[in-house]
Order: sequence, then C-alpha cells, then structure tokens
Amino acid sequence: MSGAALTLEGIDKVYNPGSARPVQAVRRLNMRVDQGEIVALLGSSGCGKTSTLRMIAGFEEVTAGTIRLQGTEVQSLPPARRNVAMAFEGYSLYPPLTVRENIAFALKSAKLSRDDTQRRVDEIAHLLEIEDILERYPSSISGGQQQRASLGRALVRDAALHLLDEPMGQLEPQLRALLRGRIKHHIKERGMTAILVTHDQAEANALADRIAVMEDGELQQFASPAALKDRPANLFTGTFIGEPPMNVFTAEVRSAAGRLNLRLGGDVELDYAATAFDETVYLNLLERGRVSIGVRPHAVQLVPEGLPASVTVNQWLGDQSHIAADFAGGSLVAVEHRRAAVHPGERIAIAFAAEDLHFFDVESGVAVSHGGRSA
Repeated sequence: MSGAALTLEGIDKVYNPGSARPVQAVRRLNMRVDQGEIVALLGSSGCGKTSTLRMIAGFEEVTAGTIRLQGTEVQSLPPARRNVAMAFEGYSLYPPLTVRENIAFALKSAKLSRDDTQRRVDEIAHLLEIEDILERYPSSISGGQQQRASLGRALVRDAALHLLDEPMGQLEPQLRALLRGRIKHHIKERGMTAILVTHDQAEANALADRIAVMEDGELQQFASPAALKDRPANLFTGTFIGEPPMNVFTAEVRSAAGRLNLRLGGDVELDYAATAFDETVYLNLLERGRVSIGVRPHAVQLVPEGLPASVTVNQWLGDQSHIAADFAGGSLVAVEHRRAAVHPGERIAIAFAAEDLHFFDVESGVAVSHGGRSA
C-alpha cells in the first residue's frame, strides 16, 4: 500500500437540519483508507454506515467535515467528477439495457475498443457467474442476478475507489461464500481500493483488511478482524463482534494473599494468582473495585470440577455445540467443538483462563485489559 486513497476528517451528517426533529446520522467521523485496501463499514441498521458511503459517493451532502480522495477534496464535487464506482444495494440497473449493456455502460468513459469492452464484460461476468444472462433485461432476471449485475458494473471500472453497498445480500449462502473469495482476489490482484457496507460479520471478515465498527453514527473501532475480536476497544465492539456474542458479567474486585478475586452474581467467585496479570493491570482493577468482565463462548471451558452452572439449552449445529446455561445469577453460552453430551437441567462445571478475560470500565464501557495485559 502506498499512501492514503481516502481520508475522512470530522465528518458529520444531519438529516432535516433546522427542523424540530433533526437526525444526526454520522458524528465526527475520522478515517483513513490506504491505497489497495479493502475496508468494511460494519454495524446494525441505522448506525450510519450507508450514509457514510453515500457521502463519499456524492449522493448525500456532507453537513460538516472534509473528504479527500487521492489528496483532492471532493465533498463539494458532483458524483460524476469523483471517479468512484458504486454497486448499490437496490441494484439501479438501466431497464432498457441488457445486462451486458448495463455492465459495458460503465466503461463508456474509458473509450475502449469494442473488442476490449466485450472482453472485460465477459471476464467480470465469468467471475460473478452471470454469463448466461448477459443478453437478458433486468426485469427478466432474479434479484440475486440483478445484484450480481450491479456488482459487475462497479467492479469492471477502473476507478479511484469502489464502493459496495451490501453487494451480496440477496445471494444464497453457498454462492455468496464462493464469490467472496473471487471478489477479494479480483480487487487485490488489480490494486483496487474498496469500501464495503455490510451488516454481515462473516462477509466483513472474509473480504476486509480492516473493519470499521459503527454504532449510533459514531466509529467505535477501526482495526483488523483479529484485533476487533482479541482486543475490542470497548464493550460495544466486544459484544457486537463474534458469534455467539461475548458473555458479560459485572464483578466486584478484591485482593488477598497475592491473588485477585472477582465476585460475580450468585456468590460465584473467580480467583487467580496476581501474577496472571501485568502489575499495572492488577493495580488498575483493584483501584476500580468494580468492572465488567467479558469472556468469549469459545473460551468457556467445560471441566470436571469448577464453577457451577445449569444447562438450559444444548444446540448441535453440525460442527459444534452451543450450550446455554444459568450461571452467576444470569446466563452464559459455551461453545464446544464436539457433540457435547449434556442436557437441559443438568449441572455442569465451567472455568475461565485468566488470559481469556476482557475487562471493561463499568460506566463508559472502555476496555481496561485483555488477557491480563493493558488494553
């Protein structure tokens, strides 16, 4: 990667400004996307990810802030002058044109020869497995085929930036999994820069170099998929990333005889040697006195002797068991990579290793520690 392809500085988006009910969709967003990088904007509906994408494309006005594309300010330029290719969630194909003509239309400004245009259209159609519908019209094909045609129209272009809005939401899982790998290879092989909007964590993890997690219009964390899971910046990211979601408990923190004691609900206590934590983390936890503890379901250990829990549900998903249990006055989910022979109502014992614990501030949700090390 060589420098920034896109920078967003202090971006705000307010709908209906000056009205009795203005809606702030994006708040103080700062982000840098490097040349040749694939970035995913990930979040639930209404988090601001699509508004952000549309501001970059020029289809929404920026309320405040600066957008720079390859060093040039573009927030005041019309979409046609930004050299951005976009695949819309709503397809936006031209009804009077065939699929082939729709994809080729995106190459019109490149002034390619007829043979070169046909070759590139055929290549992208093969990539997306839509060769058999190239001569058909949008009204005669399925929603999934229209979505792939819209995606092809964006990917076939040589643009400074490719924006993909839920590009595979209408596809069946098997085809979606196949195309993820193909599309990522296509983008990387050509050194393209792309931003993907999705609510699908699997899609974001499979395609993106970095993921921007958004909620309520604010950027919660911008990091690699591994960093989001292993070192979430706050409790929101910790619980949003991962399936099943992170287990969370509130604990009172105490110390005695060189050990750290964490008292959960229902008189359940976690007890660890102080040496399992960095000294600064150990002292920080003691000073706080009360913290939120997160542990991922895959890190919950079923052991012969340990903390008591009562099974409520055991689901076998074909390659792993998801076990829900009453624990510490609340609930907990554990994942076993085998068919666990436990049944509702059965008492089980569980344990958590110190290196699998995530600590967060009770009030702000900001991360304090991951695996005994400072966040």
